Amino acid sequence: MGKLVACINVTLDGVMQGPARPDEDPREGFTHGGWGAPYAAMSHAGSAFASAGALLLGRRTYMDFANVWPSRPDSPHTAWLTAIPKYVASRTLDGPLPWENSTLLSGDVETAVARLRQEVEKNILLMGSGDLMQSLMRAGLVDEYVLLIHPIVLGSGRRLFVDGGADLSLELIGSATTATGVIIATYRPRR
Repeated sequence: MGKLVACINVTLDGVMQGPARPDEDPREGFTHGGWGAPYAAMSHAGSAFASAGALLLGRRTYMDFANVWPSRPDSPHTAWLTAIPKYVASRTLDGPLPWENSTLLSGDVETAVARLRQEVEKNILLMGSGDLMQSLMRAGLVDEYVLLIHPIVLGSGRRLFVDGGADLSLELIGSATTATGVIIATYRPRR
């Protein structure tokens, strides 16, 4: 049985929207896209990726990944991202999904993810996918949070921890700091 591990880039003020590219997520007039790129922090979260046996993505993140990664054959990440089983939570997508090794979850997402946790032997890595993350946090299904906390404050954007969201108490189980000042903090919910 695997754990559900959320690996999320966030700013000091909790923004998780659009860390990779300027055009990644301009919803609601967000103009700070690409804020995480100068820090190259994901390269320091290797253990989260090494222990993953599957990815769990919401529709928006899945479509972004499916449009970006297959067109980057020279990236060392492309082969891994293509080969790993990808599970997609969406109310609007229909199968079959365009990227190989992708499965659309059906029915209630919390029930489907609880079942995945029983079926996948290694960890299930949840990346981005803010709306999906909110529902899984409220349902108590996230087993571990790997937060890549960037030394930047944006003042606007979609946040990981929202007003009216999950009520969590977390225990720090590991931390590291990159040369660019990103704190990689790994937390486990106190049950």
